[in-house]
Amino acid sequence: MHLLSALCLTCHGGRARPHLALRISVAFNWQDALDLEGQLTEEEIMIRDSFRDYCQEKLMPRILMANRHEHFHREIVSEMGELGVLGPTIKGYGCAGTSYVAYGLIAREVERVDSGYRSVMSVQSSLVMHPINAYGTEAQKEKYLPRLARGEILGCFGLTEPNHGSDPSSMETRAKYNPSSGTFSISGAKTW
Repeated sequence: MHLLSALCLTCHGGRARPHLALRISVAFNWQDALDLEGQLTEEEIMIRDSFRDYCQEKLMPRILMANRHEHFHREIVSEMGELGVLGPTIKGYGCAGTSYVAYGLIAREVERVDSGYRSVMSVQSSLVMHPINAYGTEAQKEKYLPRLARGEILGCFGLTEPNHGSDPSSMETRAKYNPSSGTFSISGAKTW
């Protein structure tokens, strides 16, 4: 007999009758429906909480007026660099070398305040720094990654084109290598 069957059978009048012998009431936590909190490491919680404090105390007060006046606070990128949240999963080159879960938590905290600055952080970290780290030469990594990690320079990703929108598989822009000069010629058009 299975344990569950044994728990659910009780004797009544000499005959075994199934009924629920035990009722368990579990409170559902709507704030953390997947029990994310219970799956985080102490380091991930510390990173999230520290960055949440920055987002609430330093970022939030500037966002409303910046959005009203269509102003981008460049110094926020430098502040993010000082906090170690640019290229956070990269090991070395002035980057934190933390987990992808921690990176997701960092992005979530910025997103809670402003999607625009979360996009800036994500583009800098994932679309600029990650490819340099994964495919760049050691000289390129040493030249660019520390400065990108500190927020001294700001990377970008040219995606949207006038004839195809934001569909990277349809991009018409091309880079052609010139072996005689060791340079690339870029042809095409971008929007924004």
